[in-house]
Amino acid sequence: MPELPEVEVVRLGLEAHVAGRVISSVEVLHPRAIRRHDLGSLDFCARLAGQPMAAARRRGKYLWVELADKAAMLAHLGMSGQMLVQPSSAPDEKHLRVRFRFADGGPELRFVDQRTFGGLALAELVEVDGTLVPDSVAHIARDPMDPLFSRDAAVRALRLRHTEIKRALLDQTLVSGIGNIYADEALWRAKLHGTRMTDKLTKVKAAELLDHATDVMREALGQGGTSFDALYVNVNGQSGYFDRSLSAYGQENRPCKRCGAAIVREPFMNRSSYSCPRCQPRPRS
Repeated sequence: MPELPEVEVVRLGLEAHVAGRVISSVEVLHPRAIRRHDLGSLDFCARLAGQPMAAARRRGKYLWVELADKAAMLAHLGMSGQMLVQPSSAPDEKHLRVRFRFADGGPELRFVDQRTFGGLALAELVEVDGTLVPDSVAHIARDPMDPLFSRDAAVRALRLRHTEIKRALLDQTLVSGIGNIYADEALWRAKLHGTRMTDKLTKVKAAELLDHATDVMREALGQGGTSFDALYVNVNGQSGYFDRSLSAYGQENRPCKRCGAAIVREPFMNRSSYSCPRCQPRPRS
């Protein structure tokens, strides 16, 4: 699923091509695309018609566009959701789910989702620690790219838990934005195995790990994110290419870039973890 860099790429595209424009009409082509909006497609379309789309915002992996009257349209990209800006003359995509037309007659915004795990919903904005966020995102922690992110507070939160460090990195209530890919990359850079316990980490090592997570996500953002297939794209339909720079994730049996040992894959929470057995030894039980 898309992580912070991939979602930020989409946010930047929405900010550039949609913010400030007024919605003239909305067309829902598949009900699953708005299943999180309890009042259904008629209400969704009616409430958005005539609304100006303001700033595009993000917290961690959560994306939304601000509307009037402290409301927002929250976008869950899921496994294959795409927010595409397309000329009205462009043929409909095979998996087009929701279409937004604008009063200026310019390019449309299209929500395309092959697997229909993503979706759109309207939400109320609430204030959390001085920042307006959708009410359904109020429990999500700040991410490392947030100007108000506190590394010291995140280090304390991690070390207060008694759990495996990779599980903690994926806990969006502790620090948001990090998913399976960038957790593995940060752990590789920090020379830590994902099963190390959080309360056994020193403050220095925990801070170093968070710094590595921040660095690798910034590098991925600079390359448009990580795209393993055509499903992860920006608003212009272009894929990122950070997958070429990955050192651990998806590199099973390939030599570690640091020591040459073969990267191994291990099962993890119905997914996989990738690490170097030499640089990232398992902690002693």
